[in-house]
Amino acid sequence: MGSGERFQRRAETSDPSDRDVRAFPHHLDGSPIMTVGDIFSSEVNPERKLPFDIRTVMRSVADQDHAPLERWPDLIGGDTVVAWDAKVGGWPVAMLGIEGRALRRRGVLPADGPDQWTSGTLFPMSSKKVARVINSASGNRPLVVLANLSGFDGSPESMRSLQLEFGAEIGRAVVNFRGPVVFVVVSRYHGGAFVVFSQKLNADLETIAVEGARASVIGGAPAAAVVFAGEVAARTRADERVVALEEKAAAADGNERVRLRAEAAALSAAVRGEKLGEVATEFDLIHSVERAREMGSISAIVSADRLRGYIIDAVGRGVARELDRTGAAR
Repeated sequence: MGSGERFQRRAETSDPSDRDVRAFPHHLDGSPIMTVGDIFSSEVNPERKLPFDIRTVMRSVADQDHAPLERWPDLIGGDTVVAWDAKVGGWPVAMLGIEGRALRRRGVLPADGPDQWTSGTLFPMSSKKVARVINSASGNRPLVVLANLSGFDGSPESMRSLQLEFGAEIGRAVVNFRGPVVFVVVSRYHGGAFVVFSQKLNADLETIAVEGARASVIGGAPAAAVVFAGEVAARTRADERVVALEEKAAAADGNERVRLRAEAAALSAAVRGEKLGEVATEFDLIHSVERAREMGSISAIVSADRLRGYIIDAVGRGVARELDRTGAAR
């Protein structure tokens, strides 16, 4: 970056901007995902819930002839966030990835916290890491976020460890960020992510989603358990199996009635689990990325084969917009 230049200079790259990332190999023990394309496949990963390695996705998007530099790799507790200095289409960018698999925790495990770092979740130190990366890139290079993000951890341990404060720091960093931000929904986008990475916070933030991704303020499972608990209960009571067994118990006497009522209670619990799954699935189908785009939470839905090219174009548009606005040297 020379004197008077707003951004770091664009580098030469032989990696085609329209390269299809789907062919990029992916290896993760226990996962059926063999290529990056499998992450987005409706056959291999229809619900976008299979574990995957976010570094592989980041590497598939970044220029192959420019090695990335990982920043703060040993921040204890920040494992679910990967921070790179990388290049896409020659553009130097800060690239953030939110891990798509569970990770083993290091050190002593508190009794009131998670026993592992779960997929797509921001914990206190990973939230702090995200805010640090955004602040460090502000004013000197664009930000690209590849997110499988289901929100913030709400365990007592996380609350005690300043989760709310660090989450707010992300929102503040986004508001104050100077330059283009490209936020990519790789598979799932739920919860607090809608707040801290909202397009309403920064006019230069563009949110896109890969086709088939899921997006909602709350995920289907918690929505079924909390928001639609009454609907789940009503469906459970109306289930033919439950109704028949309860009627049989009501007609019985003595010990037989007690036994049948116990069976009915056990059956109701099992059926409730089925109904929770039904309502969760229905919620996820309705709250798709298409609906998020209609509501203004997402700007565009991109096919997986166009992902790299779209990101490069979005970064370039954002840089041009910023240079025109500031009148800085190109």
